[in-house]
Amino acid sequence: MNKVHFVHGLNCKSAASQALEDILTAVEGLSGECFFGYPLIPTPEGKYSIDATLVSREKGVVLFDLVEGTDVGDYAARQDDMANKIEAKLKLHRELVRGRELIPPLNVITFAPAISNIQKLAVPNHLLANEKNLGEILSRLSWIIDSDDFFRMTLSAVESLSSIRKGRSKRQVRKPDSRGAKLKNIEDSIATLDHRQNRAVIETVDGVQRIRGLAGSGKTIVLALKAAYLHTQYPDWRIAVTFHSRSLKGQFKRLINNFCVEQGGEEPDWTRIRVVNAWGAPGGNERDGIYYEFCRLTGVEFHDFRSARTRFGEGDRAFDGACQAALNAVTTPPRELYDAILVDEAQDFAPSFLRLCYNMLKPPKRLIYAYDELQNLSGTSLPPPEEIFGRDALGQPVVTLEGDPRRDVILQKCYRNSRPVLVTAHALGFGIYREQPDGAETGLVQMFDQPALWEEIGYRVQEGRLAKGEHVVLARTEETSPKFLEDHSPIEDLVVFRQFADADEQNAWVVEQIKKNIEEEELRHDDIIVIHPNPLTARERLGPIRRALFEVGIQNHLAGVDTDPDVFFRTETPSVTFTSIYRAKGNEAGMVYVVNAQDCDGSGVGLASLRNRLFTAITRSKAWVRVIGYGQGMANLIGEFHSLQRRNFRIDFTYPTDEILKKLRIVHRDLSPHERQRLEQRQTGLRELVNALERGEIAPDDLDTETKQKLIKLLGGRN
Repeated sequence: MNKVHFVHGLNCKSAASQALEDILTAVEGLSGECFFGYPLIPTPEGKYSIDATLVSREKGVVLFDLVEGTDVGDYAARQDDMANKIEAKLKLHRELVRGRELIPPLNVITFAPAISNIQKLAVPNHLLANEKNLGEILSRLSWIIDSDDFFRMTLSAVESLSSIRKGRSKRQVRKPDSRGAKLKNIEDSIATLDHRQNRAVIETVDGVQRIRGLAGSGKTIVLALKAAYLHTQYPDWRIAVTFHSRSLKGQFKRLINNFCVEQGGEEPDWTRIRVVNAWGAPGGNERDGIYYEFCRLTGVEFHDFRSARTRFGEGDRAFDGACQAALNAVTTPPRELYDAILVDEAQDFAPSFLRLCYNMLKPPKRLIYAYDELQNLSGTSLPPPEEIFGRDALGQPVVTLEGDPRRDVILQKCYRNSRPVLVTAHALGFGIYREQPDGAETGLVQMFDQPALWEEIGYRVQEGRLAKGEHVVLARTEETSPKFLEDHSPIEDLVVFRQFADADEQNAWVVEQIKKNIEEEELRHDDIIVIHPNPLTARERLGPIRRALFEVGIQNHLAGVDTDPDVFFRTETPSVTFTSIYRAKGNEAGMVYVVNAQDCDGSGVGLASLRNRLFTAITRSKAWVRVIGYGQGMANLIGEFHSLQRRNFRIDFTYPTDEILKKLRIVHRDLSPHERQRLEQRQTGLRELVNALERGEIAPDDLDTETKQKLIKLLGGRN
């Protein structure tokens, strides 16, 4: 079975590229990655791209000089130039060099499928092939490789992603088994992109492209590299990258800058490629946003957060209403500003924002949006594009992704969270092992409406049947949760739940652990995130830990408060990041402390939202996570975690029926502040009634018979 994966970049030689792909597909026993129009190499004359590059376990690195037509020109000189450029690039990676020699074999073949008489044009020591003899030439090339790791290092060097994805500062480790050393090994192991990620970065379509995947599947990196790739290939294009979490801005700028320098030899032109907020406001380029720009462009009324909240409602409704109002107010199509817009975290936006972006694009409307269908665990996701973008005058969808797999990319592997970390997040987020409350039919907090979603995100059925009303046992596989993410440490060290007597004891333990992380375990300050689940109380509740760290000489900051709203990790000085849950979204670190986790337990309304916060906090970790707190709420969470541990991190439950799912959505729903206030008023009134009955101020007979019967029925028939 052929195992060569093809990634189509831009090389303007489509006929020769297709002929080469057909032949490589037919070669038996050949595996690896073949890139067309990639990599890009910076030179004094400007960027230089290779027509096609094959990185193969059996053949090493094979460069193809593709010829359309019958004029091969001075192909020997082209081959020498190509080989010298790639060899110099690869020799920058010390692990690929022995002495002065490059370890993986490097060969160059000029492939001219339109030429029949190859011998007539042959030049000694320079390989020239057509469709008849390419297979025979490839059969003479061989590479005896020691390990799959070495192939991955070679592939990483060709892709140039090791340096593009490098951390915020150089990692220095002295102890081979320290946490810092383990984290370095993890980062080195994910320096390459998998095939689906490569395709998403390099392959460009005219029109809308959708990228889906779990948290940690690489969506943000793919989107940043794709924006940079388009910028290097089309420097005159006007490109915008936008997102929901403002703290992602620095990460996007760093990734785009690294790619452009590595692949194009110069920094990006930030006037042509913009990393810009979604909402925006007056006040200059740094405060600009897509929605604000749309309003400025069309002359429609702009709503800031306060006015949008007053007019359209709380939470997501504010921005949705503002975008929808702007779209409705436009009487003539707006001037098209951008050649491409890339949207990250699209699950946090209403469809109205995507339509607004679409309206700002020049034909052929290159809108690329990435989202995590399960970020909120509700099973609800963005509507299909046919619904988002509507239908034309003939009733046909304005946008459809059918017919071209490049338009709908699903990233299946999770490269951030190890299997134990991710399954813990799902088990606690859904309340899989939560104790069943009295009178309830299940302990579950929430669940996907569609059971098949479990398999789409990388779980496999171990026992039972994945269907509503059926018992099922689910587990993740090595294919979707790579083993190296958990092999570096004992499982009991990857995820730790711990209960303390009170907040003071919890806070003292966190300070002691962070001090140890930095001084003994070789973790950097920016390897550590401390997350408090409640955004409204983060400053107050995190204050004691922060003060204690300052007292022992460890710098730290509260993201978005001590820093600009667009900054999450400080780069100018070593500093541990403290954050509320919403600013944590989209970011990651080796060691994550989730403090005051007891706040994520409870019952009744709002519980689904609390568990979503816990899920999001746990999935920020790319190595170790500590979930800590105090009180009965923490004891409850620990009980759920121990149940998961006993089942070897498998999801074991009875899938709720449609009737139970409907009840869960009502019982654990989230409430707006107005709804919550109204509920509290009613609960206060009910408590006053109960107290009056207890004190004898009101007799049961004072209540009319119909009201008493309804109360008894609603409370489960209990007297």
